[in-house]
Amino acid sequence: MIDIRTAHTSDLDTITLDTARKLLDEVFEGDLSDDDWEHSLGGVHALAWQGAELVGHASVTQRRMLHGGRALRAGYVEAVGVRADLRRRGCASAMMDALERVIRGAYDLGALSASDEAVPFYRGRGWRQWQGETFALTPDGTVRTEEEDEGVHVLTVTAPLTLSGTLTCDWRDGDVW
Repeated sequence: MIDIRTAHTSDLDTITLDTARKLLDEVFEGDLSDDDWEHSLGGVHALAWQGAELVGHASVTQRRMLHGGRALRAGYVEAVGVRADLRRRGCASAMMDALERVIRGAYDLGALSASDEAVPFYRGRGWRQWQGETFALTPDGTVRTEEEDEGVHVLTVTAPLTLSGTLTCDWRDGDVW
């Protein structure tokens, strides 16, 4: 039985955060950078527990997106991962249920950057691929992020979105999307 618990980063102890980081390092086979981990902090985590063992992690943090002449509060999904032997058993869906509840209750839209293998999962949940151009608001000005165009997905909440329009994210170190 999998138990999903949500908590803000500030409510998680060091042991739980270290355990989540180790789990994600395993899930992403060492391809989770320090910046990637940092991006997952400061918001709400959905943690999947099997007894006393952490078997899944996902988080949503606040970011600013510019679209249609407006600055929007985006719930940005990060660091979604499930232990390999428990995949395709509903764990990621249960974590996303919890995070989407947070997004719908607190943000203008949801956003994420999906890997190719995760696209069907997110689309099946109602996330839509961004069809327009993407940009990042950097310290040097607005920069086109063409390499991210096909991976950006959004969940409509309250903001009217034109998927063929432009979407600009705020700046952060590492991968901006």
